[in-house]
Amino acid sequence: MSELNQMSKQAPASPERRRFVGAATAAAGLAIAPGVMLVEVAHGRPEDQAASSAVRWGMLVDATKCATGCNDCVTACSTENGWTPVAESAHPKQAPQWIRKLELQDPLTQMETNLPMMCQHCAEPPCVDVCPTGASFKRADGIVLVNRHTCIGCRYCMMACPYKARSLVHESLNDTQKPDVPRGIGCVESCTLCVQKVDRGDGNTACAEACTAAGHNALLFGDMNDPESEISRRLRELPTKQVRADLNLNLGVRYHGI
Repeated sequence: MSELNQMSKQAPASPERRRFVGAATAAAGLAIAPGVMLVEVAHGRPEDQAASSAVRWGMLVDATKCATGCNDCVTACSTENGWTPVAESAHPKQAPQWIRKLELQDPLTQMETNLPMMCQHCAEPPCVDVCPTGASFKRADGIVLVNRHTCIGCRYCMMACPYKARSLVHESLNDTQKPDVPRGIGCVESCTLCVQKVDRGDGNTACAEACTAAGHNALLFGDMNDPESEISRRLRELPTKQVRADLNLNLGVRYHGI
């Protein structure tokens, strides 16, 4: 699995600056659609229902069930969150990478493995450590996010991420913006574990829903802190690995079959 071992060697992106959005602007809010303010969307929940550390949202990926050539998880994530996949982008090198399918081959056994790769939602996220404005942050429930108000597009987090899971928005999003998934040119973004769905109580991510609907059942989302949850039960039953476990980041995404 040599490609997984090389994920921390991503080449630094070229510098790009954008204007810093001040605290006053963030407090006032930024309109992204008629009657919808970015501040309102970003919080997602009433203040009296804050994210709780009693919960840790996570994902179990069963690579033995991930089908070759299937991109249903990528398509579902794109549709839910309003980003354009590499295959459909006019500028593939600048396309978002919220989730992507990897095709790996063991150099010793020649065994081929397919698996989706996304933000690993680390308990100790390097992206948060290097962010100069505090835009990258981890919620109490383990979901790692980017505050679009304070992201200045420096891309330090992209260089720090061992999983190449972040990308910079290069183009205007006026025609594709979704009210409950705020995005913005010049901001860094990555998988949010469908935080908007989590906060509405849907209980699942778009990628896991699509994988289940296709009959593959390779993705399982849930509360890793709840010993009675399905994901906790499966984690007890199956041998799993963390990608680049040597970094001791305590990942929220675990893989079986790699």
